[in-house]
Amino acid sequence: MRRWLFVALAALVAGHARADVRDEEIASCRPGEIVTWGDGVDHAASAPLVFVYEPAGAPPWFARAAVYAEIQKALQGWAPCGVAATLLPLGQAAPASAIRIFWSDAEARGNAALANVPMRRLAIGVAVFQLLRQRNPNYPAEDTLQMALSHEIGHFHGLMAHSRRCVDVMSYYNDGHGGQCSLRDPAALRSRIEYRASLPTACDIARCRAVNAPGAAAR
Repeated sequence: MRRWLFVALAALVAGHARADVRDEEIASCRPGEIVTWGDGVDHAASAPLVFVYEPAGAPPWFARAAVYAEIQKALQGWAPCGVAATLLPLGQAAPASAIRIFWSDAEARGNAALANVPMRRLAIGVAVFQLLRQRNPNYPAEDTLQMALSHEIGHFHGLMAHSRRCVDVMSYYNDGHGGQCSLRDPAALRSRIEYRASLPTACDIARCRAVNAPGAAAR
C-alpha cells in the first residue's frame, strides 16, 4: 500500500513539475528559442486591425457571446505586441476593410480555423467541432476554439511562419517530414492532450514585436 502511495505521489509531483515547465515556457522566452519552421515570411501587420464576428452557421453549443468573448481574449493576448486591434460590437455594421470571423467549412478547409490574410477573412470550421463533440462530448471544445482563434489572429499580426517551439500558440508540432517541435522538457509533451498554449506566449509576443518594430524588415 505504501509503495503504491509513493508511486502515486511521485507521479503527481512529476506531473506538477512538467506543468511548471510548461508554465515557464509560456511566460518566458530564452535566447535562441524564437525559431520557425521556415514555412512563411513574417511581415508587419496592416494596422489597425478591425475584426467583426459573424455568428451565422455556428454550432448551437457555441453561443455567440461566448465566441465573441474568446475573440476578445485572443486580441487581449496579442495586445502586448503593440499592434492596434479592435473587435466591433456584435451586430454592428462593419467597414469593407474589417477582418471577418465567420463559420465556413469550405473556407476552413478541414481545419479548426484558417486565416486568409490577403482577403481579410478568418473561417472557423463547423465540421471539426462537430466531430470533436461526437468523439468526446466532455472535451472542452472552447479551449480548442480559443487556441485556433489566437493562432489565426496571430497571422493577421504578421506572423506568417509557424513556430518550432511546441508551447507557442503559433506552433506546429511537426513539419510533416519527420521534424518535431522543441521543448525544454521533452517528457512534458506526453503530460497533456494539448501542449500548445491557447493564448500567445512570451516568444510569440517577442516575435510579433520584432516584426512590427519601426523599420523592421520582413523575415
